[in-house]
Amino acid sequence: SSHGTRLARVLSTVDLVSLGVGSCVGTGMYVVSGLVAKEMAGPGVIVSFIIAAVASILSGVCYAEFGVRVPKTTGSAYTYSYVTVGECVAFFIGWNLILEYLIGTAAGASALSSMADSLANHSISNFMISHIGTLRGLGKGEQSYPDLLALLIALLVTVIVALGVKNSVGFNNVLNVINLMVWVFMMIAGLFFVNGENWDDGRFLPFGWSGVMQGAATCFYAFIGFDIIATTGEEAKSPNTSIPYAITASLITCLTAYVSVSVILTLMVPYNEIDADAPLMEMFAVHGCMFAKYIVAVGSIAGLTVSLLGSLFPLPRVIYAMAGDGLLFKFLANVSSYTETPAVACVVSGFLAALLSLLVSLRDLIEMMSIGTLLAYTLVSLCVLLLRYQPEGDIHGFVNFLSEEQNNKRKEGVLAECEKDACSPTSEADEIRLGLPGKMDRPTPATGKTVTVCVLLLFISIFAFCSFIIFGASSIGEGRWWALLLLIFFIIFLALLVIIILQQPENPKRLPYMAPCVPFVPASAMLVNIYLMLKLSAITWIRFSIWCFLGVLIYFGYGMWHS
Repeated sequence: SSHGTRLARVLSTVDLVSLGVGSCVGTGMYVVSGLVAKEMAGPGVIVSFIIAAVASILSGVCYAEFGVRVPKTTGSAYTYSYVTVGECVAFFIGWNLILEYLIGTAAGASALSSMADSLANHSISNFMISHIGTLRGLGKGEQSYPDLLALLIALLVTVIVALGVKNSVGFNNVLNVINLMVWVFMMIAGLFFVNGENWDDGRFLPFGWSGVMQGAATCFYAFIGFDIIATTGEEAKSPNTSIPYAITASLITCLTAYVSVSVILTLMVPYNEIDADAPLMEMFAVHGCMFAKYIVAVGSIAGLTVSLLGSLFPLPRVIYAMAGDGLLFKFLANVSSYTETPAVACVVSGFLAALLSLLVSLRDLIEMMSIGTLLAYTLVSLCVLLLRYQPEGDIHGFVNFLSEEQNNKRKEGVLAECEKDACSPTSEADEIRLGLPGKMDRPTPATGKTVTVCVLLLFISIFAFCSFIIFGASSIGEGRWWALLLLIFFIIFLALLVIIILQQPENPKRLPYMAPCVPFVPASAMLVNIYLMLKLSAITWIRFSIWCFLGVLIYFGYGMWHS
């Protein structure tokens, strides 16, 4: 099932950071900040962004370890899970990632078209509505017009991506510089129009903490870009060092950009008057500062184009990896000899994204996107947790099965064991710690199994715990005895599971990058992600389950038999 590294290795660490930041900062800064501030959290959007950033840093750390564990990653989370937990889970992670990137591309395209509309003082949308009419879109019942401009934009970007890797990256760096300059300009110009009264007496959290959390679930969308870094691992010059650095650097950059922009936005305009389609452009227009509006327009066109590229860049590669393993239709795995990119997959994915952007309104796209990603990241953290405690032979087998035939597996597992025993110093073996495994303990199949059971239990009980906290909030607030008992029971149960996992010996193998504080970091990543997922609206869950159902059909109808 291995298809060798056929894609060119051309990207440096700076290129990776630029890709990550670009694919985050575009839609996140120009769309999400205004949307969440207006509809969910008010000025509390700042807190939402910070919470979402913590969630994505936790997931990002796990993601980075995953990226180093499996060096041949064309399809990011998909490949990792294929190697480690098996085909079925892998198919689902891949399927969610496809959804995420599709929607990312569509959202970028429709955001760009509403920018253009705002620049033309809404003449485009008025023309479309009067000449073509409206769709009862897949929206929340509001009338939306078929967005032909978005369709064109998506198709154009598809062509750029299909033409090859390196030229996209150079283009990306230029756009990022423009975006950065506009951000600095907004910070300075915005300070002249700031009005502190917009945050006074209860206006900071108009929707309370529940709104902030719901906002955080939607803001998560704004940090999605960092997994492009792990996805393009195969095209990096030295993946082991540059992947973790790039992930951390781009997350911190993004957070700074978002928080500063939201502060300025909510101080300049009262939250209920924010324009939902093009918030940052309209915020200067409100104060009659038109030249600033046009400068911001330039930045937003640059930023949104980058995030469009950021979603369309990994999409064909995930499809290519899945098709190569036979889980999706084989013809999608063709690599064109001229551009060295998976051309068929590019065209198919670009076309689908263009269709989505034509029909679905921006807000719904963003919510849909967050749910798929949150699920994929939860599964990634789960895998990191599992792998850390599995015996060496197993993991070795997992990793080699990508490249070698089955029979070398055992030999190498055994060899690795011998080398480990020979290298490791035995002086520390006498240490006794509080029920924790000694330095020399090796995981055995039995301890590996214990951890597997615990992790699955952990996943299920976190799900139950979060639903209880969210849907039973009123009972807990009133201090009903049964609610408090349940709460205490859940907390003790979760703590117990983590303690049991702690007592099992870890795998001694050192990786170039390892997630710190296992099992706490992956467990808390799972907790936060699941909590945020359950805060999203019901209609989002319904759409998501339809998408998953389609996935099940393809997997059981085609993928199982052809892999």
